[in-house]
Amino acid sequence: MRSSNPVFSRRGFSRDNGHAGFNAAPQAGAAATGANPFAQGTAANPYATNPYAQQGQPGAPAPARTDAMTIDDVVTRTAMTLGLVVVAAAVAWWVMPVDQANLGTAIGVAVGAAIIGFVLSLVNSFKRRPSPPLILTYAAFEGVFLGIVSNIVSYYVAPGAAMQAVLGTMAVFAGVLIAYRTGLIRVTRRFYGFVMAATIGFMLLMMVNMLFAVFGGGDGLGFRSGTLGIIFGIVAIVIGACILALNFKQVEDGIAYGAPREEAWLAAFGLTVTLVWIYIEMLRLVAILSGDD
Repeated sequence: MRSSNPVFSRRGFSRDNGHAGFNAAPQAGAAATGANPFAQGTAANPYATNPYAQQGQPGAPAPARTDAMTIDDVVTRTAMTLGLVVVAAAVAWWVMPVDQANLGTAIGVAVGAAIIGFVLSLVNSFKRRPSPPLILTYAAFEGVFLGIVSNIVSYYVAPGAAMQAVLGTMAVFAGVLIAYRTGLIRVTRRFYGFVMAATIGFMLLMMVNMLFAVFGGGDGLGFRSGTLGIIFGIVAIVIGACILALNFKQVEDGIAYGAPREEAWLAAFGLTVTLVWIYIEMLRLVAILSGDD
C-alpha cells in the first residue's frame, strides 16, 4: 500500500511489490503451525511478496526475523520524534519574540526553518535506510517553525490558538485511531484511491491559489480566508485524518511482515509529518474563525 504521505510513497510497508493487497493478512492457521504466511511463494499467501522476508535454505521455510519491528518500537520512536518537535517549538516560542520590533526577524527564522525542514523531509523520504539523526534534525527544525508561527498567530490573531490546535490535533489522532481499531474505518483499495485522488486534487488547487496570491496579491483565489477558507480548512483536516488511517495500516502491515526494527523510525517520521500537517491546518482554521476575515 502506498500513501500520499511522501514518507510512505517511496517504499512503505507494502504488499505485492507496491500493490495494495488489503485482503492479505496473517492467517491464524499458518501462525499456529509456525509458517510465515508472508514469505515469498508460500501457499498461505501466494500473491503477496514480503519485502522483509529473510531467505532460508532452499526448500526450508523463511526464518523469522530476530530484529522485527514491534508496536512498542513505533510508539517509542514516534514519542521521541514528536517530543523533539514540541520541545523545539516551546524553545522557539520563548526565545524568539514576535512583537512589532522583532516580527521580521521571527518570520525570517520561521521561513528558514521551514525550508530546511522541507529539504530534510525529502532527504529522509528518499534515503534507502532510515536515518534517526536526520529524522530528529527534521523534527527540531519543524518544531522551530511551528513554535514561531504558533506564537505569531496567538499574539496577533487568536490568543490561545496554539492550544486549541494542539487539542484539535490530539482529538483527530485519537478519533482516527479508535475508528481504525474498531473497524469503523476500513483501509481498502477504494479508500486508498479516494484519499490519493483527494490529496492530489487538494494540493494542486492550493498550488494554483498560491500562484495567484504571489502574482496577483492578496489571498489568491480566496481559498484560505473567509467562508471558503473554513471549508477548505475542514477538507484539509479530513484528508489529513484519512492519511493518518493509511499510516496506521502501513504500520500494521510492517509489523505483520516482520519489518526490521529500524523501519520504526520511518513509521515515526511518517506519523510526525501527517500530524504536523493536521496541526498546521487546525491552527489555520482557528485563526480564520477567530480573525476579522
